[in-house]
Amino acid sequence: MTSVAGPFGEGAGIAERAGRILDRIAEAERKSRRPRGAVRLIAVTKTQPLPRVLEAHAAGLTVFGENYVQEAAEKIPDVPGAEWHLIGKLQGNKVRKAVSLFSWLQTVDSGKRLLEISRAAVSAGRTVPVLIEVNIGGEESKSGAGPEGLPGILAASAGLPGVRVEGLMAVPPFSPDPEASRPYMARLRELRDRLAGELPPGSLRELSMGMSNDFETAIEEGATMVRIGTAIFGSRTGRG
Repeated sequence: MTSVAGPFGEGAGIAERAGRILDRIAEAERKSRRPRGAVRLIAVTKTQPLPRVLEAHAAGLTVFGENYVQEAAEKIPDVPGAEWHLIGKLQGNKVRKAVSLFSWLQTVDSGKRLLEISRAAVSAGRTVPVLIEVNIGGEESKSGAGPEGLPGILAASAGLPGVRVEGLMAVPPFSPDPEASRPYMARLRELRDRLAGELPPGSLRELSMGMSNDFETAIEEGATMVRIGTAIFGSRTGRG
């Protein structure tokens, strides 16, 4: 068993840390008066070696997130039965490979990318659930569509075969204070609610937001998916 020291559990193994996170998710659901199981945990495995991913899988985690298509391709075949989400930027030259590997694509940011995914999915004989990534903080360093571009992207998705837009995803500006993320998360939820009100009932059900430092705030603000790496696997380069 891998033991990971750090602020999320000194000396705890991956299974123990994952269990603590699941307990905290359940408590946040309860406090928010949301049904148990309303929030899906996506374990972020960016830069994590395969044995640690397998340890997390053996501990009961079944949904994983990867930032890079090539890194995912080296892990996915060895973790049977898992669901994989692409949570990093999707480049045009990686669309076909991504469609063949991932269960979900969370970082679609244009109508052009939707069309490319549609063509690849039709060729592969599948329908791909996707999320539209929103640059909710207007940060130049981050990808994602601006809120003003979302109606056009949703219009572009109408009638496209092989692709199904399920909701929105965002990475708020980082702050060690989870309350600093709340206004951005509330804005994403309000944006989703407004757009969903103009679509058929049941549209845009998913909200992917919240990471290791602010996932409980995200759940309070309506997240249906939280993406957690550091709190499960320990510190790595970048954020998780």
